[in-house]
Amino acid sequence: MGTPIKPRLSVVPGGSDPRTVADRIRHHQAEARALANELVTELDKALADVARLAAEISDGGEVFAVGVREIARRLAEDTHATAQMLAAVRCKS
Repeated sequence: MGTPIKPRLSVVPGGSDPRTVADRIRHHQAEARALANELVTELDKALADVARLAAEISDGGEVFAVGVREIARRLAEDTHATAQMLAAVRCKS
């Protein structure tokens, strides 16, 4: 067991990062916004996948039980509407 490593954390001048605290905050906020955008993009893709799968099941004919086809039909419609609302909200922000 060696000597524990102590991280260099500083919010006061004199740290190893020459940027100001405000600059660092802006940088981290920009990173957080980019990550949030990536996550919403993944959600959008997942909604499209769910809508596609649900539509396939609802159009699958008698292979699927009537109740399953009906639930899939409603899910496809709801998911499509949700994806449209998500896209509208993204455009506004």
